[in-house]
Amino acid sequence: MAKYLVIVESPAKVKTIKKFLGSNYEVLASNGHVRDLPKSQLGFDAEHDYEPKYITIRGKGDILAKLRKEAKKADKVYLATDPDREGEAISWHLSKALNLDDKKMYRITFNEITKTAVKESIRHARGINQDLVDAQQARRMLDRMVGYRISPILWAKVKRGLSAGRVQSVALRLVADREEEINAFVAEEYWTLEADFDVQGEKKPLSAKFYGTTTEKLEIHSREEMDEILKGVREAQYAVTEVKNKERVKKAPQPFTTSTLQQEASKVLNFSTSKTMRLAQQLYEGIDIEGQGTVGIITYLRTDSTRISDEAAEAAASYIGETYGEAYLPQGKSGAKKESDKKIQDAHEAIRPTDIRRTPASLKESLSRDQFRLYQLIWKRFTASRMADARYHTTSVKIDGGGYRFTVAASTVAFDGFMSVYVQDEEEKSKDATLVKAIGKDSVLTLKDLDDKQHFTQPPAHYTEAALVKTLEELGIGRPSTYAPTISTIIARRYVAKEGRNLYLTEIGEVVNHMMKQAFPSIVETDFTVNVESLLDMVEEGKVGWKTVVSNFYPDLNEAVCRAEEELQKVQIADEVSDVVCEQCGKYMVIKYGPHGKFLACPGFPDCRNTKPYLEKIGVACPQCGKEIVLRRSTKGRKFYSCEGYPECDFISWKKPEAEKKEKETENSK
Repeated sequence: MAKYLVIVESPAKVKTIKKFLGSNYEVLASNGHVRDLPKSQLGFDAEHDYEPKYITIRGKGDILAKLRKEAKKADKVYLATDPDREGEAISWHLSKALNLDDKKMYRITFNEITKTAVKESIRHARGINQDLVDAQQARRMLDRMVGYRISPILWAKVKRGLSAGRVQSVALRLVADREEEINAFVAEEYWTLEADFDVQGEKKPLSAKFYGTTTEKLEIHSREEMDEILKGVREAQYAVTEVKNKERVKKAPQPFTTSTLQQEASKVLNFSTSKTMRLAQQLYEGIDIEGQGTVGIITYLRTDSTRISDEAAEAAASYIGETYGEAYLPQGKSGAKKESDKKIQDAHEAIRPTDIRRTPASLKESLSRDQFRLYQLIWKRFTASRMADARYHTTSVKIDGGGYRFTVAASTVAFDGFMSVYVQDEEEKSKDATLVKAIGKDSVLTLKDLDDKQHFTQPPAHYTEAALVKTLEELGIGRPSTYAPTISTIIARRYVAKEGRNLYLTEIGEVVNHMMKQAFPSIVETDFTVNVESLLDMVEEGKVGWKTVVSNFYPDLNEAVCRAEEELQKVQIADEVSDVVCEQCGKYMVIKYGPHGKFLACPGFPDCRNTKPYLEKIGVACPQCGKEIVLRRSTKGRKFYSCEGYPECDFISWKKPEAEKKEKETENSK
C-alpha cells in the first residue's frame, strides 16, 4: 500500500490533519523554518551575484533527520506549510534540506484546516512556486541588509541592544512625526450654542444646535462674537422653515482582513496586535471540540483580501435565511464590495469561520475566554457582511428667527439588517427622535433657554496600536504578517512606550529616529518602503528578478553606512535614576534593561558592581503584612506578584491582586 508523508509547519496541526487523511498518511511538523541566513554574518556574497548562504538552524538537526528518514520511505511527500510567501519559502527550504526528488515532491495549500479543505488540497497538489519563494528571499535579504548594516551603527553611536529595520524604522518615524505634531499644536478657541424651544402641545422642550444665518454657516471664535449673536437670537421670533424626511442606508461591513481584525480587536476587546495574532493562530490551527475532535474554526489569518469562496457565501445565505429570515439576505448584490485600488495580494480569502453554523455560543465551553471573544468577533463580522444593509428614517428640521438658523436632526431604525448581529460603531442615539418626527411647519415654537459653551481644539491623538496598523496599511507599508511583529519590536526595543492604549515616543526612540533620518533618509521614507513592497509584488508575479532588486539596493545602503560611521556623532542617553540607594557605596541606583527586562545597577560601575531586581510597585497592599505588592518575573520571563518584604513575607500570586474589599466597599459607600 502506498505511503505518503505530509509536512506541516506547526505541531498543533499534526493530529488534526492526520485524522482527516487516514492511515496511509504520516503527518510531521518542521516547527517553522529549518534553514536561514547565518546569525553571525550578513549571509550573502555581494561580489558573486548576491548568492545567499543558507545554513541549518541550530536545534533543527534532529527534526530534519527524522523528516529525511520518513521522506525516504514515502512514495509521495506533500509540503503543507502556510499558504503565503513565507510558507512557500519554508517548503522550498525543506525540499533542499531533505534533498527531495522533484518527481515525488508536491506542494499543497489550504485556507482552512477542515477535512474538505485538506483533502481538496491533495487533489490539487502542485510544484513549488519559485516566484513566491524569490519574493520572500528578496524580502529576507533586504531586511537582513538593513538590520545587519545599520544596527551596528546604532550600537556604536548610541548603545548596544538597539536595532534598525526596513519596516520598523518607518513605523518609529510615524510615531515620532505624530509626537512632533502634538508638541507643535496650538489650540484654537471656538464656541457652540444650543437652544431649547418649547413646542406647543408637547411636554418636552426641543434642543437644537446653532447653524449660522439663514444663508451661511457661522463659526464662532470668541466671547465677543458669541455675545453679538446672543443679542440677536434672544429677541427673535422662531418658526419651522423646513422639515425633511429621508431614508439613510448603513452598509454591511466587509469581513475581516488581518489589518481590520487587529484594529477591531484592539478597539473592542483591548487586545494588542500580537495577542490578536496569537489567538487567531490557535483558532486557525485547531480547537478540540467535544464530539468533533480537533478542527480549525477560522480560515487563514494572514490576508489582505475581503474575498470569500462561493461555498462559504452559499452556506452563509442558507444560515441567515433560516435563522433571521429572507428579509435579512442582501437583495441584488453578493454582499461584498469591490476591492479598493490599492495592491491586494488576494492569495486567499478574508478571515471567516470555517463553518457559519458553528456559532460562538455552541463553542463557548471549548474555548478559553479570550479565544471565545475573538471568535465571536470574527463570526459576527462575517455573518453581518453577508446580510442586508440597515435602513434608517431620518428627519432634519430648520428653525429660523431674526436672520439666524438652528437645526436639529434625528433618526430611527427602520430595518436593523446586519445590525441585528453586529454593530461596528456606536450609533448616535437620537433621544428626541419622537419629538422631532412630530414637528411640522405649522408647529409653534417659543425660545426657552440658550446654552453657550467655550471649547478649544484638541491636538492629534497619540497613535494606538490599532491606529498605527491602519496607517501602515493605508500607506502600503509592510504586509499583514508584519504589522504585529513590527509594533512588538519597537515597544520591546523601548523606542516606544505603551501606556494604556496610547503609544508614546521615548528618549531613546527620539535619538534613533533622528539618527535614521539624518544618516539613512531613504530607509525611513514611506515612499521608499512602499516602492519596495511594489517591487516584491513584481518579483512574485515573475516580472522582476529578485537579485535585481537586491543588487540595486545594497550599494547605496553600503555607501550610506560607510558615511554614517565617519560622520555621525556619538550620543549619550542618561539612565533613569531610581529612589533606591546602593547599600555598598551609597549612590542612587539606576534602571537598566537586560534580556529579562528592567533591573537596578549601581552607577559607580566598574568600581561598584552591585545589582538587584527592579521591583515595580502596583499600588496594592500585601494582604498578609501590609507592605507593597511588587511585580516580578520568573526565570522564564513570566510575570508574578509578591510582597516587597520577601523572604520575610511569602505572599505570591500569578494573578494581579486587587485592593482589599474593605477599601472598595468604603469607596462605593461614598
